[in-house]
Amino acid sequence: MTTTRTEHRTSGWTRLTTGTANVDVIGRRRIFYLGFAVLIALCVLSMLIRGFNLGIDFTGGSQIQMPAAGANGTISTEQVERIYQQVIGTPPETVQSVGTGDAASILVRSEPLTPEQLVPLRDALYGQLQPLGADGRPSPSAISDSLVSGTWGGEITTKALIALGVFVVLVTAFLALYFERAMAAAALVALINDVVVTAGVYSIVGLEVTPATVIGLLTILGFSLYDTVVVFDKVRENSRGLLGLTRRSYAEAANLALNQTLMRSLNTSLIAILPVLGLLVVGVGLLGVGTLADLALVQLVGMISGVISSLLLATPLLVDLKLRDPRFRAQAARVAARRARAGNGAADADSTGTLDDESTGGPAPAGAGRSTGPGRDGSGRGPAPRPGARPTGRAGRRRR
Repeated sequence: MTTTRTEHRTSGWTRLTTGTANVDVIGRRRIFYLGFAVLIALCVLSMLIRGFNLGIDFTGGSQIQMPAAGANGTISTEQVERIYQQVIGTPPETVQSVGTGDAASILVRSEPLTPEQLVPLRDALYGQLQPLGADGRPSPSAISDSLVSGTWGGEITTKALIALGVFVVLVTAFLALYFERAMAAAALVALINDVVVTAGVYSIVGLEVTPATVIGLLTILGFSLYDTVVVFDKVRENSRGLLGLTRRSYAEAANLALNQTLMRSLNTSLIAILPVLGLLVVGVGLLGVGTLADLALVQLVGMISGVISSLLLATPLLVDLKLRDPRFRAQAARVAARRARAGNGAADADSTGTLDDESTGGPAPAGAGRSTGPGRDGSGRGPAPRPGARPTGRAGRRRR
């Protein structure tokens, strides 16, 4: 007697959004390790060889500001830079336009200038550009200058490093108590990866490092940790009571957790990145507020690095740390032996992990460790489930 079965195929997007995808992240973890190692090596080499493009707040220097409105029309940054180079002989560090409308101004940052250099520079800027004062008339007082000390930026950095150290210690203690030591170690490695990658990108690209950059670097730590905790919480749920079961190994339980939280992580990251993109587009592109670029760029790089490391680094590393425990290695061996006895058909059904009773963290039903036929419940009735299939029948109703 031949039994026919109608295949109910679902698209990859549907399985991804419903948490029933079967992406083998853990099985490819060595490839991801290699990618992270290459990225970290490039970032560290860049920081050692190229260093950082420190802003005036760290190096110290002179700052000159003047209105962008002049008697002969709008003053451009090119005009200011040309006059500066003619008078001083070297180009300024940065010349940028900040603000819009009546509040628009030109901001010049350079190495420390002596009074003998500042006086002719101010005279040349006023004589050629005629910046307008508050009363709408050309005025030399519209041009202001100040000397910035590099010690302020150093103090900000020192306090930020202290805050980073305290944060790492508290986070490690919290994760070790709330989860376990292996999860705390994996989360800490992912956190360090995010900091190094973000700093390395700034070194490679040559973006200016300001106190806003340092502050922005601290804000991404919480985001990275949040995404990692979400995945780890699902791993803990899937692996509860796992040592007494032979339906799934720890690596498969962790991979199942990744697939179940993958879409949530991507959606959370997208929603978090949108306001940062708004800062870049509106604040920097439209309003011309250059200081927002330092804060937005470090957050954008850090958030992207955070979501990637939580999915492709923290969880695979957790699996490797857990498999150093002889108990989990022995349990994985029992799983492999059971599948070898059950045959290839039962192995395909078990490897997906989407229909197992212990996926919810509860106890396995009687006979869960045995396989007497192709059915998922050991009864021998029904074909093996497809990867990513939804539970049906009594088991499905019982879980609801």
